[in-house]
Order: sequence, then structure tokens, then C-alpha cells
Amino acid sequence: MSSFGYVYSFISGKNWKLSLAELIAYFEARSIVFQVTDFSRTFFTIKTQMPLPAAVIDELGGTLKIGEVIGVLPTELVSEAFLKEHKQAKSQLQEQLPLAALAEKMSAESSGKSLFGVSVYWAAELSFNAAGARADHFLGSKLKAELKMQGKKSRFMGFPSDRNQPQLTPVEVLKKGLVETRSEVLFCIGKKFSTVGTTLSVHNPFEFQKRDVEKPIQRKIFGISPRIAKIMVNLSHCTEGKVFLDPFCGVGNVLQEALLAKAKVIGLDINRWCVDAARTNLEWLSQEYSLKNPDYLTLQGDSRKLTMKIREGIDCIATEPDLGPALRQVPTEPYASNLVDNLVPLFDDFLSEAYEIMTPSGYLVLVTPYVKTRVGKPVRMKIEEMATKVGFQPERLYQKDVFENKPVPPLSDASSFMDVDERHIIGREISIFQKIK
Repeated sequence: MSSFGYVYSFISGKNWKLSLAELIAYFEARSIVFQVTDFSRTFFTIKTQMPLPAAVIDELGGTLKIGEVIGVLPTELVSEAFLKEHKQAKSQLQEQLPLAALAEKMSAESSGKSLFGVSVYWAAELSFNAAGARADHFLGSKLKAELKMQGKKSRFMGFPSDRNQPQLTPVEVLKKGLVETRSEVLFCIGKKFSTVGTTLSVHNPFEFQKRDVEKPIQRKIFGISPRIAKIMVNLSHCTEGKVFLDPFCGVGNVLQEALLAKAKVIGLDINRWCVDAARTNLEWLSQEYSLKNPDYLTLQGDSRKLTMKIREGIDCIATEPDLGPALRQVPTEPYASNLVDNLVPLFDDFLSEAYEIMTPSGYLVLVTPYVKTRVGKPVRMKIEEMATKVGFQPERLYQKDVFENKPVPPLSDASSFMDVDERHIIGREISIFQKIK
């Protein structure tokens, strides 16, 4: 029986299912022993055997904050205190809160005064919206009193009046230096248990923005964001030293994230301009991030004939092929079905070639179109059926034996995840497959 001595709260990005899938694949690829004890739309509670370095967040695309949990409380008591506003419950809660430990973690600014903030997150099922601000003020006032008892001057960081939820943004936490001083408290209210801790690290949007808009060559219409690219790389179980391929590489957005993971990177595209652009962008990335001995290669070639360019030895593939023409209006269902049907031969040929060049147990992460229609029913490609015929096995990350409370269908059956922007007509369906021989 494994012992888990470390507990963390992970604040999810907007697509929580994809964020949790990324974490499972990330830990699994690195043989990190872990257990998911709670999960919701806003946060996950995860236990590990070994401590996690703060820099882990830089290797993730779907996590906004990571907090080190210091105390665990029964959610029933938290609800009594802030939903029903029982004074006795608040008194009991104050006794159970790890106020002294939280205050001890905090270090003062150069001015000698501790600036601190509290962010409250809750599972959507709890309907905690009205009580969130009350919980924030309660914990803030009690912590300020504790800091005073420890001889520390402090200032509580509030929120703008128009903010819907009592949560500091990653940018605010970064700009106020709250990570360095361990001065943001994360109060995560789960379905059965709630956790309190301090922020260990936050997502840095400026780094993602740099890789998105500052690389030498752009292709915005067909571009994939660094955030989604990093998630896809992690879903492919890509780690240092593995051979990674993007056979529809475009200008290299996915390749960049794989190279930052210290993989041996190969990009292929049928368009010569894209091949040269990807190489230029990888050169820029290597210099910008001072990568030591970066290993990358870009080739011109047809992804439907991969074996003519690459014989074997590919450990990971993550790619976004052609998703069809850009649409100005939401199409009819027949038009959308025809659009997807026209892409099937390309995906079919690619899957057969990809299977041939991948190592046993290698992972393929593949984007297929998710087309909105006027009747409201999206049109999708039957990619799982196509991949299974070739020999791939769908990877159902939510069926892994890492959950304290196992997810139920349809979540547990998922081998794909939707990434659909409200503004876009064609979204992404991100599927995960493993080569089983």
C-alpha cells in the first residue's frame, strides 16, 4: 500500500476535463505515484508520495495554480458556517483552521508588511456563489489577526467590486509577488472535504503569450495556442529523450512545446513554406529559452505516406491535421457531414501510416473536427472506430486506478475531449490512442 505524504490543490483552466486528463497523463509518463482524492469543475485535490517542485506548473497547459495543502476540513462544517451562517459553526471552523501554519509560511515584503490574499474555489454542485465572499472575508480577517499575534504587519488584498468570484487571477498573484512570499491562501471547498493551503506556483500567461505572438513567423488563421499544444504534448506522454512527431506541423506550435519538454522533435508538413517556418521558429525558441543541445528536425513530406520519410522509432505523436475550410456561417447538418466525410480519407491514410512508424505502447494524440450545425447537433468524425480498425486502442484516462472515488459514465468512458470556443464554428475533438502490439 502506497503512502501519500503530500497533498496539493490544482486550480483548473476553463476546460476542466481536459486539464485533469493532462495531469493524469503527465504524472503517469513520469512514473509519479499519485491519487486523485477530489475533482470538480474548478479544482482537483491530488496526493503524491514525493514533493512536487513549483516548476511543475511551467510544464502544464491546463492548470492555473498549484497549492500546497496545509489543512483539511469537513465541507459540512464549512457549509454550516457560510451557507447557513451559524455562529457556532464559524467558531468551530476557526478552531480547525490551520491559521498559525498559514501565517508562518508567509514572509514579509521588503517594506516589512505582509501583503496577502485569499482565493475561494468551490465545486459547482455546492451553489456557493453567494457565500464565497463571506468565506473570503472570514478567512482573511482571522489570518490577519493571527499574523498580528505573530508580530507581522499585514495588509489584506481585496477584490474589485465588480468581480463575480473571490479569486485572485494568476496575473495578480504574479504582479504582487504572492508566490515568492507564499501569501495567497487557497480555500478549496469540495463535495465532502475542503482544503486550505498556500499557493506554490501559478501559470504564467506572459510566457505562453511570448511563444504565441513573439515567434518570428506567424500563421494565425490555422494556429493552435501554446496552451492547447502543451496539453496535447502531455497527453502524448512525451518526456525528455523521447522521439516526438507532429506530421502536420504548420509553423511548429506543437513542436515548440515538445522541444521545451526536451524531446527529440521531428516536424513534417507537405507545405515547404511551413517546414522552413517551423525550423525558424524552433531556432528562435532554442535561443530564447537557452536550450542546451536542442534536437529537432523539420521535413517536407506527405503525412499519408509517412513511411517514405520515417521508418520507425516514433514514441509520441500529437497533431492537428486539416479540419476543413474556414466557415463564415453555421452550416446545415448535411453540409457539415459532407465536410467531415471529405476529410475521412486523409485521416484514414494517416492513421495506417502512423501505426507503422510508432513504437509499441506509443501514444497518438489527434485532433478531429467538431462542427456546429444550425439544428444544434454537432457533426463529429468516427475517429475511434477508424483508429481501432488500424490497431490503436483508445486511452481512457478516467478509468485509471488513480481515483479515490472513481468517475462514472459517461466521464469514465471518455477517450476524447472537446475544445470548442463559442466564437468558432469548427472546434476541436482531441482523442488519445495507444499502439498495442
